[in-house]
Amino acid sequence: MLAYIVRRLALIVPTLFGIMLINFAVIQMAPGGPVEQIIGQLTGEGSAIVERVTRGGGEGVQGQGGQASGQTQGEQRYRGAQGLSPEFIAELEQMFGFDKPAHERFFIMMRNYLVFDFGESFFRDRKVVDLVVEKLPVSLSLGLWSTLIVYLVSIPLGIAKAVRDGDRFDVWTSAVVIVGYAIPSFIFAVLLVIVFAGGSYLDWFPLRGLVSDNFDSLSLTGKIADYFWHMTLPIVAMVVGGFAGLTMLTKNSFLDQIGQQYVITAKAKGLTQNRVLYGHVFRNAMLIVIAAFPGAFVSVIFTGVLLIEVIFSLDGLGLLGFEAAFNRDYPIMFGTLYFFSLLGLLMNLVGDLMYTVVDPRIDFESREV
Repeated sequence: MLAYIVRRLALIVPTLFGIMLINFAVIQMAPGGPVEQIIGQLTGEGSAIVERVTRGGGEGVQGQGGQASGQTQGEQRYRGAQGLSPEFIAELEQMFGFDKPAHERFFIMMRNYLVFDFGESFFRDRKVVDLVVEKLPVSLSLGLWSTLIVYLVSIPLGIAKAVRDGDRFDVWTSAVVIVGYAIPSFIFAVLLVIVFAGGSYLDWFPLRGLVSDNFDSLSLTGKIADYFWHMTLPIVAMVVGGFAGLTMLTKNSFLDQIGQQYVITAKAKGLTQNRVLYGHVFRNAMLIVIAAFPGAFVSVIFTGVLLIEVIFSLDGLGLLGFEAAFNRDYPIMFGTLYFFSLLGLLMNLVGDLMYTVVDPRIDFESREV
C-alpha cells in the first residue's frame, strides 16, 4: 500500500504541472488582460491601481483627447492606449509582471506556488491566501452540508428502491428525484427566496450572509441556531437536484449485487433479507458510492455554488473566482486553480484508499498506476 501511495503522490507533480501549463497558455491567448482592464477604466482621474503606479513615478494620462507622441509598438498592443505615454504603459506592464516573457512568468509563478506563495491580488490589494481563507468558510459550509445531506438521503433511498424494484414506491420516488434533477438549483433558489425569504409570501429566513450581525454576542446554542438559520435555504437549493444521480447509482449497484451467486447462496442458507442485504451486499455495492465522496465534496466546493452565492448574498469562493475571471485578476485565478487542483488530486487518492476501507480485500500493491 505504501508503494502505491508514493507512486500516486509522485504522479500528482506532472499532472498538476500540466493542468497549470494548459490553463496558463489558454489565458495568455484570451484578450482583455489586466493591463487592458486598467487602460479601459482610465477616465482622466484614474483608479486606485493607477494612483499606485503614478505615485511610483509613472507619467500617467496626457489627456482624454491627447495622442501620445512617439507611440511604440508595445503601446500599440493595447486597444485604447492612445493618450497614454509609453512610459506609463511600460510601468503598468512591469507592475503586473508583463515585462517578462510568458515562459519566464510561468516558471516564476510555479516556483512560488511550490511554497504556496500565491502573491497578491491585482485589484483587491490583498494577499490571495488571505482572500481564500476569508471566503473558504462559506464554500466549505455549502459543500460539506449539501454533500452529507445528499449522501444521507440518497443511499437509504437507493437501497429501498433496489429492494422494491418495480413497485409503486420505486416508480413515484423515481419521478420525484427526476423532477428535482430537472430543476436547476438557481431557479429553485429563486423560488425559495420568493416563498420563504420575504419575496412575496413568508419572511422566515434571512437573505444575506452566513451569520447575523450580532453573532458574536449570541450563546453557543444561539450561534449554532443562527448559523443553520442562514444556511437552510442555500443548502436546500443545492441538494434538491443532487439526489437523482446518487440515488440511481446506489439502486443500480445494489441490484447488480443482489443478482450475484453469493447472494443466492446466502438466501439458500436461510439468512434473513436484512442479514443478506447489510451483511453481504452492502459492502460490495457501496464501494463506488462511498469512494466517490471525497471527489464529490471537492466538486461541490469548486463548482456549482456561484449562482447560489449570488442569490443568497454569500461571499464565498465561487463569487471570488467569478469576479477574478471577469477582472482578469490572474493571481486569484491561478492561485485558486492550483490549490483546488492539488486538493482534487489528493482527494482522488483518498477516494481510492476508501476502497480498501470499505473492502480490505482490495490490494493496490498489485496495480499499476
